[in-house]
Amino acid sequence: MERTINRQVQGYKTQDGAGVNLVRVLGKDTVQEFDPILLLDSFDSKNPDDYKGGFPLHPHRGIETISYVYRGHMTHRDSLGNEDTIGDGEVQWMTAGSGILHEEKLPPAERLLGVQLWLNLPAKDKMVPPAYHSIKNKEIEEIELENGKLRLLAGEYEGRKGFSSKYLPLDYYDLHLNPNGSIILNTDNERSVMVFTLLGDSFIGNELVKEKTAVKLTSGDHLEIKATNKNAQVLFISSTSLDEPVAWGGPIVMNTKEELKKAFDDLGEGTFLRSKISY
Repeated sequence: MERTINRQVQGYKTQDGAGVNLVRVLGKDTVQEFDPILLLDSFDSKNPDDYKGGFPLHPHRGIETISYVYRGHMTHRDSLGNEDTIGDGEVQWMTAGSGILHEEKLPPAERLLGVQLWLNLPAKDKMVPPAYHSIKNKEIEEIELENGKLRLLAGEYEGRKGFSSKYLPLDYYDLHLNPNGSIILNTDNERSVMVFTLLGDSFIGNELVKEKTAVKLTSGDHLEIKATNKNAQVLFISSTSLDEPVAWGGPIVMNTKEELKKAFDDLGEGTFLRSKISY
């Protein structure tokens, strides 16, 4: 059965961090439908003033943040002692787990284009040790398609394997389609599948979807994505729904209000970091 569109979300313009302009596409109002993807922020600017303030030091607990910078750069520093810069097609994958502090700087570039996802952690893994990993271009396989290419950012595509998520399965593709090009993707019927039209309009399951739109799909064993008469760049994201309660407070996502309160108490008492290297 072919997957079709269940819901489209275009998001709204807002600011976060130190005045970074972005479009918040997914958030607290879409948690249940897009489970386990909690948040999707889209960045697209040719003006460094829109983002040069970056995201100063802040905490996270209970989630993983996955940043895909297709154009431009992002520099990450954290309380584990990691410092790393990705850019022009690379990925940052940070497991907040039991607690981490980090900052993200966005150096001026000709264009900043990309997205950040928040992937929920299962209840049993909320307090795992924090970790950071970057997926560099040399680790990202580019697979030629009849009508474009597929960049395998994470997971598996037709037997080819990329970076493997430790806590939830996640297939993450960056699809580039030529004008009028199309692709049929085979999908596990039980998986939660969404797409995001990063650049250009596209037909998703024969329905036109405008640029910068997140689409949640119905169940099914395959999905067709087709470009219009212009090039299209579409992000495909497939994972497993958790169907667990969500207690969300700013940068922290737990399962109960009690766990959320404990996290903020830990912040106030200086006991938030379970794994720490001098910052």
